[in-house]
Amino acid sequence: MHSGQWWRAAFSVLALVSSVVALSLVFSADFGQQPRPAPLPPAPALIKPTTIAVVSDNFWLTYLPAGLERTGGGVIAQEEGVDGGWARFGTGEHTVEAQVEHGTVAAEWETYRKRADLERARETTVRGKPAVVGAHPEGGKMIVWLERVGTGAWIRVSESLAKELLAIAASVKAPVGD
Repeated sequence: MHSGQWWRAAFSVLALVSSVVALSLVFSADFGQQPRPAPLPPAPALIKPTTIAVVSDNFWLTYLPAGLERTGGGVIAQEEGVDGGWARFGTGEHTVEAQVEHGTVAAEWETYRKRADLERARETTVRGKPAVVGAHPEGGKMIVWLERVGTGAWIRVSESLAKELLAIAASVKAPVGD
């Protein structure tokens, strides 16, 4: 072997060894790998969604602010052209009242909306249905809407829950037919 070839062979072996060492360091350091996500903190106790029957004919709320308890409710005494139910929930200064009315009283939106004497009333919608929202003369905020022809509803909340009013109204579930 010529003296020049020996040095070239030694240099090639040295280059090969250093390449292997460099690559093993890169791959053992997870270079180029996605970072591993941090472990999740322990899950808190799950809060069950609130589902509260408002009336016996399957008109219910699926959301109420935390801590409210049912404090009243019942069937609306059948008057001419109206029947339905109501419920009240509250704790301290926080109250929610809901009512559903069936019959000729809710035959059309223009007639039904006049049942609510709201201050600073403005038009809106509840799940795509016509509604009006405003301040109730006795305090708090109220929303009134026609769920469908023959079924009208309203929800009134204390001033302390005014920001929750639309979320509560949007949570209403009702069967398609009465």
